[in-house]
Amino acid sequence: MTGTTGILPDLDPTWAATIMARTDTAKDAMGVEIVELERGRAVLAMTVRDEMANGFGITHGGFVFALADTAFAYACNEDDRVTVASGADITFARASHVGTRLTATAERRWRSGRNGLYDVRVADESGAVVAEFRGRSFTTDRPLPEVPGLEAAGHAVDDTPVDT
Repeated sequence: MTGTTGILPDLDPTWAATIMARTDTAKDAMGVEIVELERGRAVLAMTVRDEMANGFGITHGGFVFALADTAFAYACNEDDRVTVASGADITFARASHVGTRLTATAERRWRSGRNGLYDVRVADESGAVVAEFRGRSFTTDRPLPEVPGLEAAGHAVDDTPVDT
């Protein structure tokens, strides 16, 4: 499904990222769009807005980090368990500015048990690297969030049709 926030992947109760796509208000507030999503990999994009620039007229590093961290979150939530960041590092390679379209590509490097390692490259529309991010994940025992309005649309939380 395509909308104003990029693609909305089909709801899959065995894939936490598909649930998160419906409940992630931070992503929506920043104008982040899901471009591609598969288990262990995510491509997200955002256009830098005026309020994202710092006092020097360049994209505030916190917004670049937030984009990378969001792509990391979608890549690492690849099963039916809530996975969170246990740590992350970023290296800023070049500045970007208002109007720049940034794309973050997150990919799993390693996952074992409850821990994982993911790399994220943030690039501008010319393909130039803006930042490199490395995230460490931890899979929790937290329940997945309920998807608001899903039952009202005639589906159970697991996306099974409800008998009427």
